[in-house]
Amino acid sequence: MDAIVLAGGYATRLWPITKHRPKMFLPIGEETVIDQVFAGLEADDRIDDVYVSTNERFAEEFEEHIAASEFEKPRVSVEETRDEGEKFGVVGALAQLVEREGLDDDTLVIAGDNLISFDIGEFVDFFESKGEPVLAAYDVGSYDQASQYGIVDMEGDRVVGFQEKPDEPASTLASIACYGFPAEALGRLEEYLADDNNPDEPGWFIQWLVEQGEVYAFAFDDAWYDIGTPESYLEAVAWHLGGDSRIHPEATVEDCDIGANVHVMAGAHLESVAAEDSVIFPDVTVKDCELRGTIIDEATHVEGINLAGALIGAHTRINGEE
Repeated sequence: MDAIVLAGGYATRLWPITKHRPKMFLPIGEETVIDQVFAGLEADDRIDDVYVSTNERFAEEFEEHIAASEFEKPRVSVEETRDEGEKFGVVGALAQLVEREGLDDDTLVIAGDNLISFDIGEFVDFFESKGEPVLAAYDVGSYDQASQYGIVDMEGDRVVGFQEKPDEPASTLASIACYGFPAEALGRLEEYLADDNNPDEPGWFIQWLVEQGEVYAFAFDDAWYDIGTPESYLEAVAWHLGGDSRIHPEATVEDCDIGANVHVMAGAHLESVAAEDSVIFPDVTVKDCELRGTIIDEATHVEGINLAGALIGAHTRINGEE
C-alpha cells in the first residue's frame, strides 16, 4: 500500500506566517503538523512509500525537512506550480501524481495540514476490511462550519449520500481529507476528470464515487483540526496544550503573566507581557505588551502595544528601537 500526503497549498489565509514556509511546518508542541502525519504513516508496516505532493515553490523546503528527519518513507513529488493562480486543484494534482509516479496499488490519501486524533493504523484496518473507497468523517458540530466541507449521509458505515460544501447542509457530519482508495478507484481519476468534473476539492471525486458504487465512512470522535486559518491553528495548539502553557527552556520570561494555551519557543524573550492563546516563534522579543490570540513569527521585536488576533510576520519591528 502507498500513501500520498497532500501538501501543495499556499495557505494565503495564514500570511504572513506562511508566506515563506509551508503551513504544514507550523509547530504543534515540539512537532510540526506534517510530522504527526508522517509518524503515523511511518509506524504502519503496510504502507510502503509515502509521496509528499507539493509545489515547486516549497519543494526544496520539504526535501530539506525530510532529509533532516528520521522518517524513511517520505519522498517529494512536485507539481509544476509556484503560486495560487497556477494550481491544478487537489483532484487534478492527485491525478498527475498518480501518473507521474506510476502508482497502481491501494493508496491512502491524507492532507498534510490535518491534525487528527485517531490512529492511522485503525483507519488502514477499516480500509482493508471494506475493500472499497473509504473516508474519515467527523462531526464538526456547527451547520455554518459544515457548509465548508463535504457532508456525509450514512446508513451504518456505508455512505449513501454526499454533498460537497452545500449551502444548507443536512447534517454536521463532515468528510475530512483522509481517504483510502483501492487501486481500481485511484485509476478512475482520469475518467472523472475527462468528464469535465470539478478538479478542485477531493470531495467532488468522493461524491462522484458515491454515485458510482460503494463508499464507506470511518467516523471518529475526540478531535480534528483543519489548519487553514489563524483561528484553527490556535485551536489546534490549545487542544494540544490542554489549557497549559509551554515555555522552551531556552526562552526567557521576566515579570510576565502567561495564561492558558501559550507556546513560547527557543530564544524568545518576553518581558512585562500578559499573554493567552498565543504562539511566539523563536528569537522573538516582546516587551510591555498584551497578547491575545496572536501569532508572532521569528526574529521579531514587538514593544509597547496590545495585540488581539494579530499575525506578525518574521523580522518585523513594532514600536521597537531601530
